[in-house]
Amino acid sequence: MKRLRVNFVFFAVVFFLASVFPTHCVWAGGGQSYPNGSEAFMVGVLPPAGFYLSNYGYYYHGSDLKDDDKHNISAFDHLDVEAYVARFVWISNKKILGGGQYTQHFFIPVLHTDLEFNVPVGPEHKKSYHDTGIPYLIYNPFILGYHLMKGKLHLILAPADIYIPVGQDNGNMASVGHNFWTFEPVVAVTFMPDGYKWAFSAKFMYDFNTRQDKCPTVYGFEVDRDPGQEFHVDYSMSYGFTPHFRIGVSGYYYVQTTDDDYHPGSNVPAPVKALLDEDEGNHSQVFAVGPGIFYNYKNMFFSLRSQWEMDAKNKTEGANVWLKFIYKF
Repeated sequence: MKRLRVNFVFFAVVFFLASVFPTHCVWAGGGQSYPNGSEAFMVGVLPPAGFYLSNYGYYYHGSDLKDDDKHNISAFDHLDVEAYVARFVWISNKKILGGGQYTQHFFIPVLHTDLEFNVPVGPEHKKSYHDTGIPYLIYNPFILGYHLMKGKLHLILAPADIYIPVGQDNGNMASVGHNFWTFEPVVAVTFMPDGYKWAFSAKFMYDFNTRQDKCPTVYGFEVDRDPGQEFHVDYSMSYGFTPHFRIGVSGYYYVQTTDDDYHPGSNVPAPVKALLDEDEGNHSQVFAVGPGIFYNYKNMFFSLRSQWEMDAKNKTEGANVWLKFIYKF
């Protein structure tokens, strides 16, 4: 009788959580490796040859978590993310493959996450999860930049940015790291029809993710999964009052294009396995837009932007602030 009572309580908790919270690892499906909205103005324009250090400062506050029907999930409280990213870019004088300027870049991001729920969830069965660290390193050894149509059209092609995992904090729903790789082909374009004045830019990306071991779920079990593939684009439209100062709008669109694939072990009860199977087809998506400014002074570049999210699905919905400073050595 006691065992039957324990099983009844367990299944009641499982189905309660299913009604208020999705089974995605952490807070969304897919890999979610790329920080959406990190690039904007003039993203397709490769600057002159040299060595550059790009510094990104980032803050994100997600006040809502949306389900597959875009409704708020009551078990979720908020997500805060703070980040500093150092990007090292080497642009050579060498031109290959039809005049493409050969380039490499390397990223080191440092993140802090603060994840809060209204009910105890996850492997550690608590309301609050936190983590600070380096989630991955990003490297691309082969990038080409083109300047076409007498400077009106600019193009950057990268076969794949490679996200190199550095580990994860197992059991932590807010772990900044994850133990899977992401391979991300990139095409960035900027069109400037009338000199420096109007500029229309977009950075198109598609993510392929490898298997993640021990992905934490809200039900207290860690399962292996194959994160779904993703398409996303950072975009901007800006107007230059001078060759050095411009204002505009920027944002992003993100959508998960293929299902997650969960691989629960024998220790996971059948009701939880059924919920994971159902959740595999719930794809994440979000759209964002907001204002920004850009300023260039000699060998330094500054930009400040904010973006507000909307139309989220199986994902947090909130707002962010990006501060970017580039220095050419």
